[in-house]
Amino acid sequence: MAAVTLSHVGKSYGAVGVLHGVSVDIADGEFVILVGQSGCGKSTLLRMIAGLESVTSGDISIGDRVINDLPPKDRDIAMVFQNYALYPHMTVRKNMEFGLKLRGTPRAEINEKVAHASAILGLESLMERLPRELSGGQRQRVAMGRAIVRDPQVFLFDEPLSNLDAKLRVHMRTEIKALHQRLGATVIYVTHDQIEAMTMADKIVVMHDGRIAQQGAPLDIYDRPANLFVAQFIGSPSMNILDGQFAGDGSAVFITDKGVHILLANVPAENAGRPAKIGIRPEHIMLNDSGIAARVIVTEPTGSETQLTLDVDGHELVVLIRDRVDYKPNDVLKIGLAQNHIHAFDADSGSRLTL
Repeated sequence: MAAVTLSHVGKSYGAVGVLHGVSVDIADGEFVILVGQSGCGKSTLLRMIAGLESVTSGDISIGDRVINDLPPKDRDIAMVFQNYALYPHMTVRKNMEFGLKLRGTPRAEINEKVAHASAILGLESLMERLPRELSGGQRQRVAMGRAIVRDPQVFLFDEPLSNLDAKLRVHMRTEIKALHQRLGATVIYVTHDQIEAMTMADKIVVMHDGRIAQQGAPLDIYDRPANLFVAQFIGSPSMNILDGQFAGDGSAVFITDKGVHILLANVPAENAGRPAKIGIRPEHIMLNDSGIAARVIVTEPTGSETQLTLDVDGHELVVLIRDRVDYKPNDVLKIGLAQNHIHAFDADSGSRLTL
C-alpha cells in the first residue's frame, strides 16, 4: 500500500474550471471519502487519480512517484465502479482472473489470489455463475474481488453502493469497512451520501463547487463545521440554521423577529452587535418546561426516536427526540437549546465564528 498526495490539483475544460487547487494528504492505509453534492468535482478528482482524466495543474503522487503523466495501467491502482463493469459473458471466476491473465501472471499465482479474494468476500459458491445470475450485492462483491486480486497500492471506489437498495447498502457499508480493516488498504471512496461518509471514513473531504470546504475526522467535522455549507450538508437531519444578531455586549444572540434569544457565555468581544447565522443540531434541542414556546407542525415517529418539525415565531426548527412522544399538529410545547452545542457563522461569508 502507499500514501497518496494531491497538491494544488486543478482541472479545466477549456475556460471552464471544475477543480480549483485541491490539496489532500492521504496516509498509507487510510480510508478517505470524498463527499459532496452532484457536480462538486469529486468523481472528476477520482478519475484524475485513476488516470482516466488528465491533470490541468498541480501534482498527484502515489508513494514517491508523481503519476500525472502515467497511463492507468502503470499507476498500481484498482477501481470499483458504480455499475460494477463486469464482463457479462464471463463467469465470476473468469471476471476475477481476467486482469491477472492480461498481465501474464502465472496460473498458480492466479489460482491462489482468486481463491484468497473469493474466501474473503464469501464468493466460493458463486464462482461458476454469470453476472446476470447474481444479485446487486453479489455483483458488487465480484467487482471488489477483481480489484483485490490485483493487490494494488490504492483502491478507488466510485459511488459503489448507489445502485443498491437501502437495506443492502447498509450491509455493504459494513462489508467494505471490514474489508479495509482486513487488508490495511489505502482507499479513496467517492459518495454523495454523507451517512456513508460518516460511518465508513477515517478522513472525510467535503467538496463544494470544485473546492475543499473542509477535511478531517468525521466527528471533528460534525462537531465543528468550518462553514455553513458543511454544517448543513453533514448530519441527518441537517443542522437548523436561524438568522441571528449578537447583543451589543455579545452575551446573547437574538434568533427571531419577536426577540427570542439565547444566552451565551464567553462570547468574544468582536462579535458584539454582529449579524450571524445561528446553528443547532436537531438532537441538541430538548423539551424544557421553562424554555421557548414552539408549535408542532409535523410529528415523525421512527420507533426508537421521534422527529418533530416545530414553528418558533415563524421560524421552522427540526427537533430529534431519542424517545417516543405523542404530539399532534398545533400542540404547543417548550424547548431549550444545549448551550455548548450552539454554532455561529458569519452572515456574509458563512465562515465559522468563535463562541
